[in-house]
Amino acid sequence: MIHLHVRDRHGLHILDPDAYRAAILAVRQAVGDGMVVQITSESLGAYEPGRQMDVVRETRPEAVSLALRELVPGRDAEPDFAAFLVWLKRETIMPQIILYDPDEALYLFDLHRRGLIPWDHIPVLLVLGRYTASQQSAPNDLLPFLSPGIPRFRSFMVCAFGRDEAACVCAGALFGGDVRVGFENNLLQPDGSMAASNAVLVDTVAQRLRGFGRPIQSAASLRHAWAAGDDNEQL
Repeated sequence: MIHLHVRDRHGLHILDPDAYRAAILAVRQAVGDGMVVQITSESLGAYEPGRQMDVVRETRPEAVSLALRELVPGRDAEPDFAAFLVWLKRETIMPQIILYDPDEALYLFDLHRRGLIPWDHIPVLLVLGRYTASQQSAPNDLLPFLSPGIPRFRSFMVCAFGRDEAACVCAGALFGGDVRVGFENNLLQPDGSMAASNAVLVDTVAQRLRGFGRPIQSAASLRHAWAAGDDNEQL
């Protein structure tokens, strides 16, 4: 899977349907259906929830990541979010809900309990260390999400910041999760040297997980797992 952001000519984060469609087309021309293309709806402080959701409606991607704290900043935003999720399901667009702390996991579980999540199982992204000093994540940042009383999601993915990114996401994989790795959150290899490319960071993690006997998913198997809501213990 590729997690996709687009930027303007000055390198600034934008949510723009035309830019997203052009980027998705470029990926499809390069690899066909060999990658799941997931866009982001994240605001980075520049977009209101309504515009974030409108961009997804206008782009109609295969998959999208949604920051719960941005799209549901308060209880009054719940009806619009629930209606948006119903639309995503109808359009067969797979969401992945971004969770920054265990309290958000509890809130998402409560939304599901109250019938506002139209899937039996919804994929989530657990973000480790986003608000720690200097954004340096550590594997033990995963532990609060695994604490007793915190919901366990059938399909969860882990991402992390800084040179310990590989260690963090490998820990997540060993607990049955998927991983997100690359230049969005980190530029360094585990030894602290600068990675030559995004692909180097991906390959570093893939090699380690193969060594642990964890198979690597294909786009087809990821699509199947997300669509079926299966228990998923692969990358």
